[in-house]
Amino acid sequence: MGPAPAGGQLRGAVGEPEVMEPALEGTGKEGKKASSRKRTVTRSPAEGLLQPVKLSRAELYKEPTNEELNHLRETEILFHSSLLRLQVEELLKEVRLSEKKKDRIDAFLREINQRVMRVPSIPEVELTDQAWLPAGVRVPLHQVPYTVKGCFRFLPPAQVTVVGSYLLGTCIRPDINVDVALTMPREILQDKDGLNQRYFRKRALYLAHLAHHLAQDPLFGSVRFSYSSGCHLKPLLLLRPNGKDESLVTVRLHPCPPPDFFRPCRLLPTKNNVRSAWYRGQSSPGDGSPEPPTPHYNTWVLQDIALESHLKLLSAMLGSAPGLKDGVALLKVWLRQRELDKGLGGFTGFHVSMLVAFLVSTRKIHTTMSGYQVLRSVLQFLATTDLTVNGISLCLSSDPSLPALADFHQAFPVVFLDSLGRLNLCADVTASTYHQVQHEARLSMALLDSKADDGFQLLLMTPKPMIRAFDHVLHLRPLSRLQAACHRLKLWPELQDNGGDYVSAALGPLTTLLEQGLGARLHLLAHSRPPVPEWDISQDPPKHKDSGTLSLGFLLRPEGLTSVLELGPEADQPKAADFRHFWGSRSELRRFQDGAIREAVVWEAASMSQKRLIPHQVVTHLLALHADIPETCVHYVGGLVDVLIQGLKEASSAKGHMVVSQGGKLVMVPNVEAILEDFAVLGEGLVRAVEARSERWTV
Repeated sequence: MGPAPAGGQLRGAVGEPEVMEPALEGTGKEGKKASSRKRTVTRSPAEGLLQPVKLSRAELYKEPTNEELNHLRETEILFHSSLLRLQVEELLKEVRLSEKKKDRIDAFLREINQRVMRVPSIPEVELTDQAWLPAGVRVPLHQVPYTVKGCFRFLPPAQVTVVGSYLLGTCIRPDINVDVALTMPREILQDKDGLNQRYFRKRALYLAHLAHHLAQDPLFGSVRFSYSSGCHLKPLLLLRPNGKDESLVTVRLHPCPPPDFFRPCRLLPTKNNVRSAWYRGQSSPGDGSPEPPTPHYNTWVLQDIALESHLKLLSAMLGSAPGLKDGVALLKVWLRQRELDKGLGGFTGFHVSMLVAFLVSTRKIHTTMSGYQVLRSVLQFLATTDLTVNGISLCLSSDPSLPALADFHQAFPVVFLDSLGRLNLCADVTASTYHQVQHEARLSMALLDSKADDGFQLLLMTPKPMIRAFDHVLHLRPLSRLQAACHRLKLWPELQDNGGDYVSAALGPLTTLLEQGLGARLHLLAHSRPPVPEWDISQDPPKHKDSGTLSLGFLLRPEGLTSVLELGPEADQPKAADFRHFWGSRSELRRFQDGAIREAVVWEAASMSQKRLIPHQVVTHLLALHADIPETCVHYVGGLVDVLIQGLKEASSAKGHMVVSQGGKLVMVPNVEAILEDFAVLGEGLVRAVEARSERWTV
């Protein structure tokens, strides 16, 4: 099934309304008798109560039918138990979109198509001449630097195409989003629009003109801007219906270029499309130094080009396999409960859909599998495959002009190529996020293999936010401090590649810095960026510093956690200078009992509770030393259990023991009842502490 125009047949034969006539219960006398019997039942005093079913002995002990035997055999092969099958089926019923709502969404999409095609055109103007914009709408893009070459004019889209999970039948409730691609006419674009954000400026102006005219239409109850997967260079226009259907669906308009407009060789990860002289506002040095590559910038252009090709691929793989669609829906629920799909750099439902397509192409998943089997197969693959080391590709071509996987590994931390071999689908996914996905997949596989009675509840029904998944959590705010961190770490090429997004530019170096500092104490480090909220078309887009709080979660190892000593190399070794540079003033020479003189760092911790908080000292010291982030901007959450235990020790000092007589002598023995009471209070305190910092998401 290929892409379908929004104004054409979006799903099945939606061009014509489907009329369902209610079946008649009877005709003539039989119908009257049936009605009479129904009225008799209605007058029964036991109305609304379940009545016992009377079966004869032959019916009670009759042999199962072939259909029942097949159902039991499928349950035994595809599921652990009948209960698990019922739970999965009920969950899928809850998250699927009903046919009645699909019909209303299809009608809304047809109306959008008609109105978009009627938006009037405007004459050609310079990109920097934006006086034609009405007062009630703002450009949904930070135009920094403002000066850029090129011209812009508006023409209705050459094609309107519904893309994404809605056509595939894999979108899940409660938030139904329908993605619509608007192919901009060639007359709008120019040959060098891939340079210096010209394409993204035209894309934003295209949306601004659409927003102004669609906001005046009474069909829409809400017309707002948002970002595509958190990328601030790719705004979207969000449309919601008016009246009672406002919460039914959100239609997201994606302007995109014609598929063959940009030359693919100019968008490889090793190419530069943002000139340093233009971005920094300086004249070219003229020393012949090469321009830094802009792999993320190039990827964002390629993503718009490949919207329809991805839909065709997924339609061919998932179109006639309901089990695969069920598996994708379960995987989306699994990601959402763990908050792995939020914000820029998340592992989204699109990624798992393409991963299912990859496993089908490599014959690790069969189209006849059930949704539960697909879920297990994908989790097993994620748990055992590290895409940060060995990337994968959907491309089957042997064209020598295509870049190798090694080229993508040099530019991106996680590599998963599409069917064309030029676009990294996981370009925005960070190594920390993918390692968190791997960790959760391993835990989920262990849970499924244990065949626990509450496995389904823990796997797909229990929210697991960062505060529940990690031992310590760090919040960095305000985010404006990361701008100074980029200057301190000299991240000019990363800023140039990310279009000035200093949060994205600093995130990778900061996580690498903390992983190196925590060393053996750390099992897993993950980050969480809240999604940027949508905004009104009359407002400027939110700034990077207004995107909330950057949170880092630390999963710690028990062994080595309480060590107060960081042992470095011997003083006469070359690595000693690197150790001193990394730890700064905390590094000092020490002589040990074996006579060795080494560089070392000693942390201050007198009690065991203070030793468990040594990661706090490590993190604050390294952030201040290398990233110019003061301790006042680091809000550390950890050691909550120690506070509760210390309070219980003080409260139970008098009642923790009791005096008894043994052999004529008074002896002090533990008071077991008091100790058990303290543990009960401790458990209640822990539950309150966790629930106060967590939020629930229900299906």
